[in-house]
Amino acid sequence: MTIHVKNNIHWVGQRDWEVQDFHGTEYKITKGTSYNSYLIREEKVVLIDTVDHRFCHQFLQNLEKEINLNDIDFIVINHAEEDHSGALSALMEKIPQTPIYCTEAAIDSIVGHHHHPEWNFNTVKTGDTLDIGHGKQLVFVEAPMLHWPDSMMTYLTGDAVLFSNDAFGQHYCDERLFNDEVDQHELYEQCLRYYANILTPFSNLVTAKINEVLSFNLPVDMIATSHGIVWRDNPTQIIHQYLEWANHYQENRITIFYDSMSNNTRMMADAIAQGIHDVDANVAVKVFNVAKHDKNEILSSVFRSKAILVGSSTMNNVMMPKIAGMLEEIAGLRFKNKSAAAFGSYGWNGGAVDRIHARLTDAGFDTSLSLKTKWRPDHKALAECQDYGRTIAKQWQLNHQTQPVENTTPVQESVSPVSIQTTSVSGSSEKTIDTQSMICTVCNWVYDPAIGEPNQDVMPGTAWDDVPDDFFCPDCNLGKDVFIEYNN
Repeated sequence: MTIHVKNNIHWVGQRDWEVQDFHGTEYKITKGTSYNSYLIREEKVVLIDTVDHRFCHQFLQNLEKEINLNDIDFIVINHAEEDHSGALSALMEKIPQTPIYCTEAAIDSIVGHHHHPEWNFNTVKTGDTLDIGHGKQLVFVEAPMLHWPDSMMTYLTGDAVLFSNDAFGQHYCDERLFNDEVDQHELYEQCLRYYANILTPFSNLVTAKINEVLSFNLPVDMIATSHGIVWRDNPTQIIHQYLEWANHYQENRITIFYDSMSNNTRMMADAIAQGIHDVDANVAVKVFNVAKHDKNEILSSVFRSKAILVGSSTMNNVMMPKIAGMLEEIAGLRFKNKSAAAFGSYGWNGGAVDRIHARLTDAGFDTSLSLKTKWRPDHKALAECQDYGRTIAKQWQLNHQTQPVENTTPVQESVSPVSIQTTSVSGSSEKTIDTQSMICTVCNWVYDPAIGEPNQDVMPGTAWDDVPDDFFCPDCNLGKDVFIEYNN
Protein backbone atom coordinates (compact mmCIF):
# COMPACT_ATOMS: atom_id res chain seq x y z
CA MET A 1 0.00 0.00 0.00
CA THR A 2 1.24 3.49 -0.84
CA ILE A 3 -0.10 6.95 -0.03
CA HIS A 4 0.47 9.97 -2.24
CA VAL A 5 2.29 12.65 -0.26
CA LYS A 6 3.03 15.36 -2.80
CA ASN A 7 3.83 15.45 -6.53
CA ASN A 8 6.23 12.52 -7.12
CA ILE A 9 6.56 11.57 -3.43
CA HIS A 10 4.76 8.53 -2.01
CA TRP A 11 4.65 7.05 1.48
CA VAL A 12 5.71 3.38 1.34
CA GLY A 13 5.98 2.74 5.07
CA GLN A 14 4.33 0.41 7.53
CA ARG A 15 1.73 0.92 10.27
CA ASP A 16 2.16 -0.96 13.52
CA TRP A 17 -1.07 -1.04 15.53
CA GLU A 18 0.15 -3.65 18.03
CA VAL A 19 3.50 -2.34 19.26
CA GLN A 20 3.53 -1.53 22.98
CA ASP A 21 7.22 -1.09 23.81
CA PHE A 22 10.04 0.93 22.31
CA HIS A 23 13.71 1.19 23.24
CA GLY A 24 13.43 -2.21 24.87
CA THR A 25 10.61 -1.71 27.33
CA GLU A 26 11.55 1.84 28.34
CA TYR A 27 8.98 3.70 26.21
CA LYS A 28 5.38 2.56 26.41
CA ILE A 29 3.43 3.13 23.21
CA THR A 30 -0.28 3.72 23.74
CA LYS A 31 -1.47 4.65 20.23
CA GLY A 32 0.64 2.41 18.00
CA THR A 33 3.21 3.86 15.62
CA SER A 34 4.24 3.96 11.99
CA TYR A 35 7.58 3.46 10.27
CA ASN A 36 7.61 6.07 7.54
CA SER A 37 9.53 5.34 4.36
CA TYR A 38 9.27 7.61 1.33
CA LEU A 39 9.76 6.97 -2.40
CA ILE A 40 10.70 9.93 -4.62
CA ARG A 41 10.46 9.42 -8.39
CA GLU A 42 12.08 12.17 -10.42
CA GLU A 43 14.72 11.51 -13.10
CA LYS A 44 16.40 9.59 -10.30
CA VAL A 45 14.48 7.34 -7.93
CA VAL A 46 15.24 7.77 -4.24
CA LEU A 47 14.11 5.72 -1.25
CA ILE A 48 14.31 7.54 2.08
CA ASP A 49 14.62 5.11 5.01
CA THR A 50 13.02 1.67 5.34
CA VAL A 51 10.89 0.17 8.14
CA ASP A 52 11.33 -1.88 11.29
CA HIS A 53 13.03 -5.25 10.73
CA ARG A 54 9.88 -7.12 11.79
CA PHE A 55 8.13 -5.89 8.65
CA CYS A 56 10.96 -6.27 6.12
CA HIS A 57 9.20 -9.00 4.06
CA GLN A 58 5.95 -7.06 3.88
CA PHE A 59 7.84 -3.86 3.09
CA LEU A 60 9.63 -5.43 0.11
CA GLN A 61 6.41 -6.97 -1.18
CA ASN A 62 4.66 -3.61 -1.11
CA LEU A 63 7.65 -1.81 -2.61
CA GLU A 64 7.92 -4.29 -5.48
CA LYS A 65 4.27 -3.68 -6.33
CA GLU A 66 5.09 0.00 -6.68
CA ILE A 67 8.42 -0.12 -8.51
CA ASN A 68 11.08 -2.43 -9.93
CA LEU A 69 13.68 -2.42 -7.16
CA ASN A 70 16.48 -2.19 -9.72
CA ASP A 71 15.11 1.21 -10.69
CA ILE A 72 16.05 2.64 -7.27
CA ASP A 73 19.06 4.90 -7.88
CA PHE A 74 19.79 6.05 -4.32
CA ILE A 75 18.92 5.05 -0.76
CA VAL A 76 19.01 7.73 1.93
CA ILE A 77 19.29 6.56 5.54
CA ASN A 78 18.57 9.47 7.88
CA HIS A 79 19.08 7.30 10.97
CA ALA A 80 20.33 3.74 11.49
CA GLU A 81 18.13 2.65 14.37
CA GLU A 82 16.25 -0.58 13.59
CA ASP A 83 12.88 1.12 13.24
CA HIS A 84 14.37 3.16 10.36
CA SER A 85 16.86 0.83 8.68
CA GLY A 86 15.53 -2.55 9.77
CA ALA A 87 14.62 -3.70 6.24
CA LEU A 88 17.90 -2.50 4.72
CA SER A 89 19.61 -5.92 4.72
CA ALA A 90 16.69 -7.57 2.94
CA LEU A 91 16.56 -4.74 0.40
CA MET A 92 20.31 -4.77 -0.26
CA GLU A 93 20.22 -8.50 -0.92
CA LYS A 94 18.17 -7.64 -4.01
CA ILE A 95 20.02 -4.46 -5.08
CA PRO A 96 23.47 -4.82 -3.45
CA GLN A 97 25.30 -2.09 -5.39
CA THR A 98 22.81 0.70 -4.75
CA PRO A 99 24.49 3.80 -3.25
CA ILE A 100 23.53 4.56 0.36
CA TYR A 101 23.72 8.20 1.44
CA CYS A 102 24.19 8.83 5.17
CA THR A 103 26.39 10.64 7.68
CA GLU A 104 29.84 9.37 8.52
CA ALA A 105 28.63 8.36 11.98
CA ALA A 106 25.81 6.37 10.39
CA ILE A 107 28.23 4.04 8.63
CA ASP A 108 29.41 2.83 12.03
CA SER A 109 25.88 2.25 13.30
CA ILE A 110 24.57 0.73 10.04
CA VAL A 111 27.50 -1.69 9.86
CA GLY A 112 27.09 -2.37 13.56
CA HIS A 113 23.47 -3.39 12.99
CA HIS A 114 23.73 -5.12 9.61
CA HIS A 115 27.41 -6.23 9.39
CA HIS A 116 27.94 -5.30 5.75
CA PRO A 117 30.93 -2.95 5.50
CA GLU A 118 31.12 -3.64 1.75
CA TRP A 119 27.93 -1.71 0.96
CA ASN A 120 28.28 1.34 -1.29
CA PHE A 121 28.30 4.06 1.37
CA ASN A 122 28.43 7.72 0.43
CA THR A 123 28.94 10.10 3.35
CA VAL A 124 27.30 13.51 3.43
CA LYS A 125 27.62 16.61 5.58
CA THR A 126 25.42 19.61 6.21
CA GLY A 127 24.90 21.53 2.99
CA ASP A 128 25.84 18.67 0.67
CA THR A 129 23.40 18.15 -2.20
CA LEU A 130 22.37 15.34 -4.53
CA ASP A 131 20.83 16.12 -7.92
CA ILE A 132 17.82 13.92 -8.66
CA GLY A 133 16.69 15.60 -11.86
CA HIS A 134 13.82 17.80 -13.00
CA GLY A 135 15.61 20.73 -11.34
CA LYS A 136 15.35 19.18 -7.86
CA GLN A 137 18.01 18.38 -5.31
CA LEU A 138 18.26 16.67 -1.97
CA VAL A 139 19.95 18.86 0.65
CA PHE A 140 21.39 17.07 3.68
CA VAL A 141 21.47 18.50 7.21
CA GLU A 142 23.37 16.69 9.95
CA ALA A 143 21.50 16.53 13.26
CA PRO A 144 23.83 14.72 15.68
CA MET A 145 22.24 13.59 18.96
CA LEU A 146 18.69 14.26 17.75
CA HIS A 147 18.64 11.69 19.01
CA TRP A 148 21.62 9.56 17.84
CA PRO A 149 25.09 10.69 16.69
CA ASP A 150 24.24 9.48 13.16
CA SER A 151 21.00 11.44 12.74
CA MET A 152 20.37 13.77 9.83
CA MET A 153 17.51 15.42 7.95
CA THR A 154 16.97 15.58 4.19
CA TYR A 155 15.31 18.46 2.34
CA LEU A 156 13.82 18.19 -1.16
CA THR A 157 14.02 21.41 -3.15
CA GLY A 158 11.21 22.28 -5.52
CA ASP A 159 8.65 20.43 -3.41
CA ALA A 160 9.88 22.11 -0.19
CA VAL A 161 9.55 18.92 1.84
CA LEU A 162 11.70 18.33 4.92
CA PHE A 163 12.22 14.66 5.74
CA SER A 164 12.86 15.38 9.38
CA ASN A 165 13.82 11.97 10.77
CA ASP A 166 12.71 11.56 14.42
CA ALA A 167 12.31 15.30 14.98
CA PHE A 168 8.70 16.54 14.96
CA GLY A 169 7.38 12.97 14.98
CA GLN A 170 5.37 10.92 17.44
CA HIS A 171 4.46 7.32 18.12
CA TYR A 172 0.96 7.58 16.77
CA CYS A 173 -0.81 5.27 14.34
CA ASP A 174 -3.78 6.24 12.22
CA GLU A 175 -5.16 5.21 8.83
CA ARG A 176 -4.90 8.86 7.86
CA LEU A 177 -1.44 10.21 7.14
CA PHE A 178 -1.72 13.99 7.50
CA ASN A 179 -1.91 16.20 10.58
CA ASP A 180 -5.14 17.94 9.56
CA GLU A 181 -6.95 14.59 9.28
CA VAL A 182 -6.41 13.19 12.79
CA ASP A 183 -7.66 13.93 16.32
CA GLN A 184 -5.80 17.11 17.30
CA HIS A 185 -5.83 16.43 21.05
CA GLU A 186 -4.38 12.94 20.57
CA LEU A 187 -1.76 14.33 18.20
CA TYR A 188 -0.64 17.02 20.65
CA GLU A 189 -0.46 14.57 23.57
CA GLN A 190 1.65 12.11 21.58
CA CYS A 191 3.97 14.85 20.30
CA LEU A 192 4.54 16.09 23.85
CA ARG A 193 5.01 12.55 25.18
CA TYR A 194 7.60 11.88 22.47
CA TYR A 195 9.51 15.10 23.11
CA ALA A 196 9.41 14.80 26.92
CA ASN A 197 10.64 11.21 27.03
CA ILE A 198 13.14 11.19 24.18
CA LEU A 199 14.34 14.66 23.19
CA THR A 200 14.35 16.60 26.49
CA PRO A 201 18.06 15.97 27.22
CA PHE A 202 18.92 17.51 23.86
CA SER A 203 16.82 20.67 24.13
CA ASN A 204 19.81 22.95 23.58
CA LEU A 205 20.60 21.02 20.41
CA VAL A 206 16.96 21.19 19.30
CA THR A 207 17.00 24.99 19.47
CA ALA A 208 20.38 25.23 17.74
CA LYS A 209 19.42 22.83 14.95
CA ILE A 210 16.04 24.44 14.27
CA ASN A 211 17.66 27.85 14.00
CA GLU A 212 20.38 26.44 11.76
CA VAL A 213 17.75 25.02 9.41
CA LEU A 214 15.77 28.27 9.50
CA SER A 215 18.94 30.20 8.65
CA PHE A 216 19.05 28.45 5.28
CA ASN A 217 15.87 30.37 4.38
CA LEU A 218 14.39 27.32 2.69
CA PRO A 219 10.60 27.22 2.38
CA VAL A 220 8.99 24.33 4.23
CA ASP A 221 5.63 23.33 2.81
CA MET A 222 5.57 19.90 4.41
CA ILE A 223 7.42 18.01 7.17
CA ALA A 224 7.61 14.28 6.54
CA THR A 225 8.52 12.59 9.82
CA SER A 226 9.86 9.10 10.49
CA HIS A 227 7.01 8.21 12.86
CA GLY A 228 3.39 9.25 12.95
CA ILE A 229 1.74 11.88 10.79
CA VAL A 230 3.05 14.13 7.99
CA TRP A 231 2.70 17.85 8.73
CA ARG A 232 1.07 19.48 5.70
CA ASP A 233 -1.38 21.96 7.29
CA ASN A 234 0.63 24.84 8.78
CA PRO A 235 3.69 22.60 9.19
CA THR A 236 5.69 25.25 11.05
CA GLN A 237 3.34 24.95 14.03
CA ILE A 238 5.33 21.95 15.27
CA ILE A 239 8.57 23.91 14.84
CA HIS A 240 7.16 26.67 17.06
CA GLN A 241 6.04 24.05 19.56
CA TYR A 242 9.50 22.47 19.69
CA LEU A 243 11.10 25.86 20.30
CA GLU A 244 8.71 26.38 23.21
CA TRP A 245 9.30 22.93 24.66
CA ALA A 246 13.08 23.35 24.34
CA ASN A 247 13.00 26.62 26.28
CA HIS A 248 12.92 25.24 29.86
CA TYR A 249 9.23 24.52 29.40
CA GLN A 250 6.84 24.41 32.35
CA GLU A 251 3.16 24.87 33.11
CA ASN A 252 1.39 25.78 36.34
CA ARG A 253 1.46 22.12 37.36
CA ILE A 254 2.91 20.08 40.23
CA THR A 255 3.51 16.36 39.84
CA ILE A 256 3.57 14.06 42.84
CA PHE A 257 4.76 10.49 42.39
CA TYR A 258 5.49 7.86 45.00
CA ASP A 259 5.78 4.19 45.88
CA SER A 260 4.37 2.80 49.09
CA MET A 261 4.73 -0.49 50.96
CA SER A 262 1.70 -0.18 53.24
CA ASN A 263 -0.17 2.82 51.82
CA ASN A 264 1.40 5.13 54.41
CA THR A 265 3.29 7.18 51.83
CA ARG A 266 0.19 7.19 49.61
CA MET A 267 -1.77 8.77 52.48
CA MET A 268 0.92 11.43 52.77
CA ALA A 269 0.75 12.14 49.04
CA ASP A 270 -3.00 12.66 49.17
CA ALA A 271 -2.74 15.03 52.14
CA ILE A 272 0.09 17.04 50.57
CA ALA A 273 -1.91 17.36 47.34
CA GLN A 274 -4.88 18.66 49.30
CA GLY A 275 -2.68 21.21 51.06
CA ILE A 276 -1.35 22.47 47.72
CA HIS A 277 -4.88 22.85 46.40
CA ASP A 278 -5.94 24.72 49.54
CA VAL A 279 -3.43 27.46 48.73
CA ASP A 280 -3.48 27.49 44.94
CA ALA A 281 -6.68 26.33 43.30
CA ASN A 282 -5.27 27.20 39.86
CA VAL A 283 -2.32 24.84 39.96
CA ALA A 284 -2.86 21.41 38.38
CA VAL A 285 -1.77 18.71 40.85
CA LYS A 286 -1.19 15.26 39.34
CA VAL A 287 -0.60 12.28 41.64
CA PHE A 288 0.90 8.98 40.42
CA ASN A 289 1.85 5.64 41.95
CA VAL A 290 4.95 4.52 40.04
CA ALA A 291 4.07 0.86 40.62
CA LYS A 292 0.71 1.25 38.90
CA HIS A 293 0.85 4.16 36.46
CA ASP A 294 2.43 4.51 33.02
CA LYS A 295 6.02 5.58 33.59
CA ASN A 296 6.17 7.67 30.43
CA GLU A 297 2.97 9.49 31.39
CA ILE A 298 4.62 10.38 34.70
CA LEU A 299 7.75 11.66 32.92
CA SER A 300 5.58 13.68 30.53
CA SER A 301 3.85 15.24 33.54
CA VAL A 302 7.22 16.03 35.14
CA PHE A 303 8.25 17.72 31.89
CA ARG A 304 5.15 19.90 32.03
CA SER A 305 5.52 20.74 35.74
CA LYS A 306 7.10 23.67 37.54
CA ALA A 307 7.81 21.39 40.52
CA ILE A 308 7.66 17.77 41.63
CA LEU A 309 7.30 15.89 44.91
CA VAL A 310 8.82 12.42 45.16
CA GLY A 311 7.78 10.01 47.92
CA SER A 312 8.89 6.59 49.05
CA SER A 313 8.66 4.28 51.99
CA THR A 314 12.03 3.37 53.47
CA MET A 315 13.10 -0.20 52.77
CA ASN A 316 16.49 -1.42 54.02
CA ASN A 317 17.29 2.24 54.66
CA VAL A 318 16.98 3.08 50.94
CA MET A 319 14.15 4.17 48.65
CA MET A 320 11.84 1.75 46.88
CA PRO A 321 13.44 0.35 43.68
CA LYS A 322 10.85 1.77 41.27
CA ILE A 323 11.42 5.25 42.72
CA ALA A 324 15.16 4.81 42.34
CA GLY A 325 14.69 3.79 38.70
CA MET A 326 12.43 6.75 38.01
CA LEU A 327 14.94 9.18 39.52
CA GLU A 328 17.68 7.66 37.37
CA GLU A 329 15.60 8.34 34.27
CA ILE A 330 14.82 11.87 35.43
CA ALA A 331 18.52 12.54 35.96
CA GLY A 332 19.21 11.34 32.40
CA LEU A 333 16.50 13.57 30.95
CA ARG A 334 18.21 16.61 32.51
CA PHE A 335 15.12 18.70 33.22
CA LYS A 336 15.79 22.40 33.79
CA ASN A 337 14.18 25.22 35.79
CA LYS A 338 12.15 23.01 38.15
CA SER A 339 11.74 22.75 41.92
CA ALA A 340 11.45 19.53 43.91
CA ALA A 341 11.03 18.03 47.36
CA ALA A 342 11.05 14.57 48.95
CA PHE A 343 8.67 12.90 51.39
CA GLY A 344 7.93 9.47 52.80
CA SER A 345 7.02 7.28 55.74
CA TYR A 346 9.44 5.12 57.72
CA GLY A 347 9.63 2.77 60.66
CA TRP A 348 12.96 2.77 62.48
CA ASN A 349 14.93 4.93 60.03
CA GLY A 350 14.14 7.35 57.22
CA GLY A 351 16.99 6.93 54.79
CA ALA A 352 14.78 6.90 51.68
CA VAL A 353 13.75 10.53 51.96
CA ASP A 354 17.33 11.69 52.48
CA ARG A 355 18.47 9.73 49.43
CA ILE A 356 15.66 11.10 47.28
CA HIS A 357 16.51 14.65 48.34
CA ALA A 358 20.18 14.14 47.45
CA ARG A 359 19.32 12.55 44.10
CA LEU A 360 16.99 15.41 43.16
CA THR A 361 19.66 17.95 44.09
CA ASP A 362 22.25 16.11 42.01
CA ALA A 363 19.80 16.06 39.07
CA GLY A 364 19.68 19.86 39.05
CA PHE A 365 16.37 20.54 40.81
CA ASP A 366 15.95 23.46 43.21
CA THR A 367 15.20 21.33 46.27
CA SER A 368 13.02 22.33 49.23
CA LEU A 369 12.69 20.99 52.76
CA SER A 370 11.73 17.30 52.95
CA LEU A 371 8.99 15.70 55.04
CA LYS A 372 9.12 12.40 56.96
CA THR A 373 6.33 10.63 58.85
CA LYS A 374 7.00 7.75 61.24
CA TRP A 375 4.80 4.68 60.79
CA ARG A 376 1.22 5.12 59.59
CA PRO A 377 0.20 8.77 59.65
CA ASP A 378 -2.54 9.52 62.16
CA HIS A 379 -4.88 12.52 62.13
CA LYS A 380 -2.17 14.81 63.48
CA ALA A 381 0.44 13.61 61.00
CA LEU A 382 -1.94 14.01 58.07
CA ALA A 383 -2.68 17.55 59.21
CA GLU A 384 1.08 18.19 59.20
CA CYS A 385 1.28 16.79 55.65
CA GLN A 386 -1.50 19.13 54.58
CA ASP A 387 0.28 22.07 56.21
CA TYR A 388 3.46 21.03 54.42
CA GLY A 389 1.55 21.07 51.13
CA ARG A 390 0.29 24.59 51.85
CA THR A 391 3.77 25.83 52.74
CA ILE A 392 5.46 24.37 49.70
CA ALA A 393 2.68 25.56 47.41
CA LYS A 394 3.24 29.14 48.58
CA GLN A 395 6.98 28.79 48.07
CA TRP A 396 6.64 27.36 44.56
CA GLN A 397 3.91 29.82 43.68
CA LEU A 398 6.33 32.62 44.45
CA ASN A 399 9.16 30.92 42.54
CA HIS A 400 6.91 30.44 39.52
CA GLN A 401 5.90 34.10 39.51
CA THR A 402 9.55 35.17 39.37
CA GLN A 403 10.57 32.79 36.56
CA PRO A 404 11.33 34.21 33.10
CA VAL A 405 8.34 34.44 30.78
CA GLU A 406 8.05 31.33 28.62
CA ASN A 407 8.00 31.39 24.84
CA THR A 408 4.37 32.10 23.96
CA THR A 409 4.77 32.74 20.23
CA PRO A 410 1.49 31.84 18.48
CA VAL A 411 1.91 28.84 16.20
CA GLN A 412 0.55 30.77 13.24
CA GLU A 413 3.40 33.29 13.15
CA SER A 414 6.74 32.77 11.47
CA VAL A 415 9.83 32.02 13.54
CA SER A 416 12.96 34.10 13.24
CA PRO A 417 16.31 32.51 13.97
CA VAL A 418 17.53 33.08 17.50
CA SER A 419 20.87 34.85 17.65
CA ILE A 420 23.36 34.85 20.47
CA GLN A 421 24.31 38.38 21.41
CA THR A 422 27.66 39.21 22.95
CA THR A 423 28.80 42.47 24.49
CA SER A 424 32.36 43.74 24.17
CA VAL A 425 34.01 46.13 26.61
CA SER A 426 35.87 49.04 25.10
CA GLY A 427 38.17 51.61 26.56
CA SER A 428 40.88 49.27 27.81
CA SER A 429 44.19 48.61 26.08
CA GLU A 430 44.74 45.38 27.99
CA LYS A 431 43.30 42.10 26.74
CA THR A 432 41.41 40.24 29.43
CA ILE A 433 41.63 36.45 29.23
CA ASP A 434 38.18 34.89 28.99
CA THR A 435 38.00 32.29 31.76
CA GLN A 436 34.45 31.15 31.01
CA SER A 437 34.21 27.35 31.07
CA MET A 438 31.92 25.55 28.63
CA ILE A 439 30.02 22.29 29.12
CA CYS A 440 28.96 19.75 26.52
CA THR A 441 25.16 19.44 26.73
CA VAL A 442 25.31 15.83 25.56
CA CYS A 443 27.89 14.17 27.81
CA ASN A 444 28.68 16.97 30.36
CA TRP A 445 32.40 17.15 29.55
CA VAL A 446 33.70 20.57 30.64
CA TYR A 447 36.12 22.71 28.68
CA ASP A 448 38.28 24.74 31.08
CA PRO A 449 40.27 27.53 29.35
CA ALA A 450 42.94 27.24 32.02
CA ILE A 451 43.58 23.64 30.96
CA GLY A 452 42.70 23.73 27.28
CA GLU A 453 42.67 20.45 25.35
CA PRO A 454 46.28 19.49 24.55
CA ASN A 455 45.20 16.39 22.60
CA GLN A 456 43.72 18.75 19.99
CA ASP A 457 46.54 21.31 20.25
CA VAL A 458 44.33 23.71 22.23
CA MET A 459 46.84 25.15 24.67
CA PRO A 460 46.12 26.25 28.27
CA GLY A 461 44.82 29.80 28.40
CA THR A 462 42.81 29.47 25.16
CA ALA A 463 39.44 31.23 25.44
CA TRP A 464 36.45 29.40 23.97
CA ASP A 465 36.06 31.94 21.16
CA ASP A 466 39.62 31.16 20.08
CA VAL A 467 39.12 27.40 20.04
CA PRO A 468 39.14 26.19 16.39
CA ASP A 469 35.78 25.55 14.76
CA ASP A 470 36.72 21.93 14.07
CA PHE A 471 37.12 21.23 17.81
CA PHE A 472 35.18 18.23 19.06
CA CYS A 473 34.20 17.00 22.51
CA PRO A 474 36.77 14.40 23.64
CA ASP A 475 34.06 12.23 25.21
CA CYS A 476 31.22 12.21 22.64
CA ASN A 477 32.99 13.55 19.52
CA LEU A 478 30.42 16.29 18.86
CA GLY A 479 31.33 19.80 17.78
CA LYS A 480 31.40 23.24 19.41
CA ASP A 481 27.72 23.89 18.74
CA VAL A 482 26.65 21.51 21.53
CA PHE A 483 28.52 23.50 24.22
CA ILE A 484 26.98 26.10 26.52
CA GLU A 485 28.37 28.28 29.29
CA TYR A 486 29.15 26.37 32.47
CA ASN A 487 28.74 28.08 35.85
CA ASN A 488 29.87 25.72 38.57
